[in-house]
Amino acid sequence: MATERTVEVDGARLHVVEDGPPDGPVVVLSHGFPELAYSWRHQIPALAAAGYRVLAPDQRGYGRSSAPEAVEDYDIAHLTGDLVALLDAAGADKAVLVGHDWGSMVVWQTALLHPERVAGVCGMSVPFAPRPPAPPTTVWREAFAGRFFYILYFQQPGIADAELAADPARTMRRLLCGTRTDQGATSSDDDGRGFVDRFPEPDRLPDWLSQEELDFYTAEFTRTGFTGGLNWYRNFDRNWELTPQLAGAKVEVPSFFIGGALDPVLTMAPPERQDPWLADHRGSVPVPDAGHWVQQEKPAEVDAALLGFLGGVDRDGNGRWA
Repeated sequence: MATERTVEVDGARLHVVEDGPPDGPVVVLSHGFPELAYSWRHQIPALAAAGYRVLAPDQRGYGRSSAPEAVEDYDIAHLTGDLVALLDAAGADKAVLVGHDWGSMVVWQTALLHPERVAGVCGMSVPFAPRPPAPPTTVWREAFAGRFFYILYFQQPGIADAELAADPARTMRRLLCGTRTDQGATSSDDDGRGFVDRFPEPDRLPDWLSQEELDFYTAEFTRTGFTGGLNWYRNFDRNWELTPQLAGAKVEVPSFFIGGALDPVLTMAPPERQDPWLADHRGSVPVPDAGHWVQQEKPAEVDAALLGFLGGVDRDGNGRWA
C-alpha cells in the first residue's frame, strides 16, 4: 500500500508517494508539466506489485512540494540533484529513472550528470536531445521568428503564469484533452493569443480521464498556481550555460523510450533522432491511439512495456540494481 512522506532536498521539500517492498530495486517516476506524482497513479501499484520500490515525487514547484521563489532554483543542477537526494534518503545506491514530458528531460540529464546513480533510464513523450551548439532560446527565436512558440511565451515571468492560473479547471481540461495530432494542430500564428486559448474546448472528457481525476488536478493547481512548473522552462539557457561538459555526451546506461503514436511532441522531435546518442538503447515503443499523456491514456500498454524494460536491467546477487 502506498505511503506518503516529505524529503528534504537542496532548498526545497519534496512530497513523495512510495510503494513496494522496502528492499526492492528502486524506480523513480519523474512527472512533467503540468502534472503531479498523481500522473503515475496507474504505474505506482503495477510496479510495486512486480516487486519494485517506487518513489514518485511531486517535484519542486508542484503539488504538495515546496516552490522556491528564485527562478534559478529550478535549474538542471537542482532538478537532477533532487532525484539524487531522493535516492540518498531511500538509502539506494542506484535507481532506474522514468520520466514523462519535462520529467524525461530531467532523467536523461541525470543519467549524464550522475551516471553512477542510474541503473537505467526510460523517457516518455520527450526523446533525448543532445546539447545544442547555442543557447536554446536563441535557436528557437530564429526557428520560430514571427510565429508563436509556447516555450518562448513561457519565458517572461508573470504572463503565462496569469493566463494558466486564471481558470485552472479550463487550463487542465484543455491541456489534458487536447494534446493529440488527430485533433488538429494548435495554431502557431502570432495573433496575440496566449497558450490555453490555442487548445480546443472538449465536448466531453476522454474515456481515460474521469471528472474526479480532472478535479484532483484542478484543485492542486488552483492552490499552487503554475509558476513553479513554468520556472523549469525559464532555465533552458541557464541549463545550457551550466553544462558545457555535456557537449557531445551520450547516455551510456541502458535506455528505453515510450511515446504516444498521436503525440504532437514526436512530430517535432522524432524518437529515431535520439538513437545515435543512446549507447545501450533497448528500444522505442509507439503506443497506438495515445497522445501526449501516454501513461495515463494507455496504462496497461505502458506498464507492460516498462516492466519489460525493467526486467532486462542488470541486478546484483541480492536483486538490487548492479
